[in-house]
Amino acid sequence: MEAAMDREETLRNLLEASEIPAERSRLASTGILFTLLHRLLPSLATDILSVLKILKNLCTGEAANQNTFLRCGGTGILAHVVGLPLATPLILRAVMQLLGSVALGGEEHRSAVWSSFFPDRFLLLAKVRDPTVLDPLCRLLDTCCSSQGGRRRVKELCDEDRGLEIVIEIFTTALNEGYQEPWLEWLIYKICIDEPYFLRLFQAMSSVKDDGTSVKEDDTSADGGKSTLFTTMQAFFLSLLSKCIYERPGRNISSDFLLSILKVLKQTFDSSYFNSRGTSSLPTGTPVTDVLGYSLIILRDACSESPIDTLLSAGLLDIILNFLRELEPPTFSKRSYFNTQKLCPYRGFRRDLVSVMSNCLRARKEVQDEIRKKIGLLLFFEHCVFDDDNPFLKEWRVLAVRNVLEGNEANQHYAAEFYVLRSISASEIVDLELKVQLDRKSGHIKLVNISEGEFPQL
Repeated sequence: MEAAMDREETLRNLLEASEIPAERSRLASTGILFTLLHRLLPSLATDILSVLKILKNLCTGEAANQNTFLRCGGTGILAHVVGLPLATPLILRAVMQLLGSVALGGEEHRSAVWSSFFPDRFLLLAKVRDPTVLDPLCRLLDTCCSSQGGRRRVKELCDEDRGLEIVIEIFTTALNEGYQEPWLEWLIYKICIDEPYFLRLFQAMSSVKDDGTSVKEDDTSADGGKSTLFTTMQAFFLSLLSKCIYERPGRNISSDFLLSILKVLKQTFDSSYFNSRGTSSLPTGTPVTDVLGYSLIILRDACSESPIDTLLSAGLLDIILNFLRELEPPTFSKRSYFNTQKLCPYRGFRRDLVSVMSNCLRARKEVQDEIRKKIGLLLFFEHCVFDDDNPFLKEWRVLAVRNVLEGNEANQHYAAEFYVLRSISASEIVDLELKVQLDRKSGHIKLVNISEGEFPQL
């Protein structure tokens, strides 16, 4: 009994000391790290959590302890601990946190962690349906896939025969149990945007159900397959990517990634059924609709940051224009020239189409001209009308109309004529801080800025 109490007091003192940087340096020369590591063998001691916390603290920012950890075979010992049947989520979390501290020591340390845990131990951890294990696991993977040697490890993690199952299991856990820290987002940004593995991962998810089991060929749905065209995991995946791009502006996004998103968007347009009007905003719970919506949002945000000539060459503009041409009119529209074939599948769909167009239009005269020639400005303006089912459409409408008119005399002339013919209301012109006046030199009507007497510059 007294021995146990002495041991507890010793561990308590060590824990307190290990939280102080100067004490960590002092303890590096005492051999305590070797003693603590071997306390984890051959089975789980009752004080394992305390031991793991002390080891983590000792290895946090202390190169001497990180190096000692490697020399003592620490990664192999922790791989053994992870494989024990009695390793609880709390223990597994502590192991991941310790390894995260060690991996920050440099390439030799990251390589040692990877050698001991990839792929089997990482797969075992990924199958634990607990966000408290998922978060430090994603952090550890992100650390190992960074800096020198990182690209090689990302490639191995996305290898179809070795590592891809780990990523799928991580997403299965995140989809069903959630996650609490942003490490999953950083990891998928690295895999899909910094590196070229989006499409491989997205396609792998097409055969996975919500619970991680495989989709069978004879799985069907009551709607004839519409809801099984994409999986819930694919929709969840795209929602996370859209969040990553929105919250991390200014980062370069590769053309390959954007073309892959455009490919997914084309699939939704080609195969979705738009014969019923959606009443929910994203996420709707219908995978094909959510994949459609999040693909549009990704393209909208990417078009505001990245060069999009490749997207335009691949047909992005034609896809959006064709859809606007066939889409039902806005709620308050009284025009009769809509060739309505498709209904909005979710609340905000028209807004998302207009927002993609707005970002494509900015400072691109060739796009401005194509809109006038292919669908006509009047139809374009009509889709920018206020609509109850499209929150924030008014704000995007201001940007879209300005972007389609800015620096384009032909479009400005058409817009002014529409106003005279009452195809565009006075309130719509005023909302844009514009007015119509006669150009005394040319004899034509034109739009001018109310305060400056000229077309507004954005």
